[in-house]
Amino acid sequence: MNEETTRRAVLSAVLGAGVGGMALTEARSYLRRFAPNSGTVWGAANRNAAGTVESPYGQATVSYDDDHVPHVEADDERAAYFAVGYCHGADRFFQMDLYRRLMEGTLSAVVGDVAVDSDVFHRQLDFAGAAEATWERAEGTATGDVVEAYVDGVNHAMERESKPLEYRLLSFEPREWTPTASLLISKQISWGLTGRFTTLRRALARDRLGSEATEELYPRIMDHDVPIIRDSGGSTAATTDAATDASTPEAAMVSWLESFESDPGIGSNSWVLSGEHTASGDPIVANDPHLNLTVPPVWYEQHVVGPDPLDVRGVCFPGVPFVIIGQNHAGAWGFTNTGADVIDFYTYETTGDGSYRYGDETREFDSRAETVEVSGGEDVEVTVKRSVHGAVLTQYPDGDEFEAAEELGVAWTGLSATRTVEAVHELNVAGGMAEAEAAIRKFDEPTQNFVYADADGNTYYWVTGQIPIRTTDGEAVQGTRVFDGSAREGDWGPGYTPFGESSWEGFVPYEEKPGVRNPEYLATANQRLTDDPEHYISEGYAPPFRGGRIYDRLDERAASDEPMDAAFARDVQLDVVDPRYELFRPAIEAARGRGDTLGQGLGYDPYTAVLDWDGRMEPDSVGALVFERWIRLFREETFDAAFEDAGLPDDLPKPNDHVLGTLPSDSEWFDGDRAAVAVRAMERTFEELRDESWDDYGDWNRVRFEHPFDQPFLNYDRLRTSGSPGTVRNFHSEASTGASWRMVATFDGESRAILPGGNSGDYFSAHYDDQLRQWAEGEYKPMARTVPDGVDVTFEEGDG
Repeated sequence: MNEETTRRAVLSAVLGAGVGGMALTEARSYLRRFAPNSGTVWGAANRNAAGTVESPYGQATVSYDDDHVPHVEADDERAAYFAVGYCHGADRFFQMDLYRRLMEGTLSAVVGDVAVDSDVFHRQLDFAGAAEATWERAEGTATGDVVEAYVDGVNHAMERESKPLEYRLLSFEPREWTPTASLLISKQISWGLTGRFTTLRRALARDRLGSEATEELYPRIMDHDVPIIRDSGGSTAATTDAATDASTPEAAMVSWLESFESDPGIGSNSWVLSGEHTASGDPIVANDPHLNLTVPPVWYEQHVVGPDPLDVRGVCFPGVPFVIIGQNHAGAWGFTNTGADVIDFYTYETTGDGSYRYGDETREFDSRAETVEVSGGEDVEVTVKRSVHGAVLTQYPDGDEFEAAEELGVAWTGLSATRTVEAVHELNVAGGMAEAEAAIRKFDEPTQNFVYADADGNTYYWVTGQIPIRTTDGEAVQGTRVFDGSAREGDWGPGYTPFGESSWEGFVPYEEKPGVRNPEYLATANQRLTDDPEHYISEGYAPPFRGGRIYDRLDERAASDEPMDAAFARDVQLDVVDPRYELFRPAIEAARGRGDTLGQGLGYDPYTAVLDWDGRMEPDSVGALVFERWIRLFREETFDAAFEDAGLPDDLPKPNDHVLGTLPSDSEWFDGDRAAVAVRAMERTFEELRDESWDDYGDWNRVRFEHPFDQPFLNYDRLRTSGSPGTVRNFHSEASTGASWRMVATFDGESRAILPGGNSGDYFSAHYDDQLRQWAEGEYKPMARTVPDGVDVTFEEGDG
């Protein structure tokens, strides 16, 4: 196979940039490497850990169950996590290494110049420096000791087990894993959830569209009546932001930076039910985090049993030792993204000699030059610069420096030494709500909605993570604008020390963040937290479709004579009624009254198909297909021409469906005639459906999960599935985001969960994709904390 094609394919999944496939002749050459017993990659087969392994931390065992979930048992915690590290190294090392390279900015060294763009950005943000500072804080602590044992286990697996397939295909060698690498993975997760350039987009939109139009299309708070905490005062109208930006970013800069954000479809659902409403009298916790759907999955499932009270099962991110979402002997928990604004941007008045004005002072930028190594190409020099606020973006990847006025300072909570790994470690052994709260208070990043329940019947919801209090001239301000850093606008409190040890001084105190102790039931779906927050929290939240539907289901059941149970919770998690349909149905009805009957060459009239439909996004539905394709084209017909006339970049995200659906029918965005726009969108929908081969929704709404190499035999099968961007069963087909883990945890032995794929990242393993069909069809598997019979790996005292 052409080496450059391989390298570009690697980046297509990691960076989200589509790259062309390979020619048939290249494919034949490529597949010859798999000739049995003679192909160059055949030695990568059968990588599942087995046998006896020496460990410097003492005895442990690993027993894999039928779903390839390792059940680790040890009398010493470090011995247990050495074994966990060994399992991660055996099952997922290439995935871990790829994301480490992404975050430290060293992808170009193995995949060529296609990654220079990414490497320059990640070097300038200096995520590696933040991870190093975080490790310096953790090293020598009880958590740090466990992390070191885990790292030793990862490296021992790489020494003992055969090299993963991907290294053979790319012809490069894996590097040693380190504690900093594990914390860099944590930074990658935090960045994906909170590293947003919303402020810059809004500043650009204000400049091109005007403040009034920008606030109408991109409201900070949407007008609906389903916040997470519902007893906080009722519906909140969309708010007006009178921000005046210190400068307007260039459109090219905004487009460049947006490529390093997570997809807009990233989100999650969770809810906690008290025993007052359940058949068992015990609480239930449900969580399905919506992240990128990748091959292998972003999560790895494990069960770890160690010295009392360690007995925890759930999922972690490969590269990080501890269970993030799961259940232990005393409680169960989950997370969803809050949408909190924890990043700010600053411009500076510079002197031209490497200095900048900061209030009455003149300070020097902390600056150094680094070299991005490029395999098969010319190396690229990059300037890594820091200010009092954090990192400073100074140049595009082609080496051209920004004008001084364009340089952007970036403050982000993840740039300081944080304690999240310690928090999660303590959460894994928490003995109930009090200990879980004590642990979660240390959860500095990312900001999350934390739901929890314990075996004593307690339920809990709180917002985690540091939320900065910005001040200008001693007054608290919102973080909705680009600040003048030289005028000391939008300064964070003294607890924020970029690339140093952080504290909570100057951040929103824990008790002043939204939260509820012992709610009867409470649901989160990335909607706004509360109607009356004590502090500024966010620039914007998710539309209310999922949150409203979950609350509708819970309210209806709570008002009935039938109690809730695990089966009901799973049914809600798989709900496919799309609330967007009722919002947009009037526009479609008006269009039908205005448009011609369509159907010649299609076999049905799309108006009839969608208006006779029940709003359920199911694979065999024609109405769901018409609606999903129409709503996308309706959005384009409403905004594309106006945005182009305003000089906005094509990749600027358009207003969300709640904003679009609640615009008045005579809005200027419809040129005063919404029905006419809806007709044009339906005519385009008809043409698209006539030209494509989709018979129903499932023909288009398919699993599209790709391995980083994006080659057919490595990718998962494209199965038909349910769900949409608007349903509780959330699925974005084209963007490949959705439920990266579905879990319903109970205290009566009925906890169940599922991964979208398999627990092994080894292509040759039977567990590479063995859960995929179950996931696509809405099934679950047991998540019991029992250890299966038989031992696959025995760890004995030795040098390791």
